Amino acid sequence: MKKILIGTTNPSKIQRFIQLLSGYAAEFCTLKDLNITKEPEERGHTPRENAVLKARFYGQYFDSVICNDSGLYFDELAPGDPRQPGLNIRTPNGLPRLDDEEMINYYSELIHSLGGKVLAYYLDGIAVYHKGKIYSYMENTSITRENAFYMIDRPSPGRQPGWPLDSLSIYRDSLTYFVDEENENSDEDDTEIIPEDYKKRLVDFLAESLSLSLS
Repeated sequence: MKKILIGTTNPSKIQRFIQLLSGYAAEFCTLKDLNITKEPEERGHTPRENAVLKARFYGQYFDSVICNDSGLYFDELAPGDPRQPGLNIRTPNGLPRLDDEEMINYYSELIHSLGGKVLAYYLDGIAVYHKGKIYSYMENTSITRENAFYMIDRPSPGRQPGWPLDSLSIYRDSLTYFVDEENENSDEDDTEIIPEDYKKRLVDFLAESLSLSLS
């Protein structure tokens, strides 16, 4: 049974990786479990670069580590627009770090100023530190944009701790909130709704990088 550190304090991200690797012979611990309070400086220009910086940093403390970083992008805003969230999802436009409810308030106001609905997508960078080596993965931007979704200015009353913007995000086909789908599926193994093809690529990357065997 391989022990793996999940290098984040975000409870939803922790649960995500535990669920993704639920079929493998792996045990998981968190930064809190190891009393790790130090954080790396995120100087990367992409989610992948930041994930690598995190994995290398937490690799000082544990032999096998998974780290994640995400960027949020609105189609309505140019890449250089200061309102574009990008890598600064919790610190948008130079603001101090926002908590979950502050994020919902900030982004609902921003989306309202953009007409009440925007087309959005995430870029997700994943990095693994394993026995002194770094492995990383990020989907191609064009592929990610195929799974774009809407964000609207009217939040759902539901909440997903660690992923507050799921309360503003809706599917393009059903127009239902992400958070409502997650709450409806809360008893299932995987409460995060992600495309199956991406999920398979991600699980394959993690299993290979960490040399995991099926349980």
